[in-house]
Amino acid sequence: MENIDSDIKKTKLKLDFKDSKYATGRRKTSIAKVWLKKGSGKIYVNGKLYNEYFVNDNHQMQITRPFQIINQSTEYDVKCSVKGGGPTGQAGAMVHGISKALVMFDENFKSTLKTEKLTTRDSRAVERKKPGRRKARRSFQFSKR
Repeated sequence: MENIDSDIKKTKLKLDFKDSKYATGRRKTSIAKVWLKKGSGKIYVNGKLYNEYFVNDNHQMQITRPFQIINQSTEYDVKCSVKGGGPTGQAGAMVHGISKALVMFDENFKSTLKTEKLTTRDSRAVERKKPGRRKARRSFQFSKR
């Protein structure tokens, strides 16, 4: 009985995204490959539902934000493959990819998504550490004696 349960968990989730739009989203060091198609509003991230993959409520709200802005939260299905960085960067990369794919579906969404700054890539990244410093800008603690 245990073998059957483990076999079910191991099988990959097969999703049919043949007639879909593809876009790549980036944020910090995260990269999200996003496929978007007309559907019922399901969002899959790396084979899981988005609310199982992102347990933080802020990340879940952030991902659904592009759909709420265009008032079509249950019109599209999303399949996403995310790698690199942490959960915040991955959620931001997904938002970038989803909004780029929505613009491909309908050019009328471009103005509304652009005013919310979702179609532009957020170029902020961690600054590199410099020699003679403890971090990028922080110095070592100074002691007179």
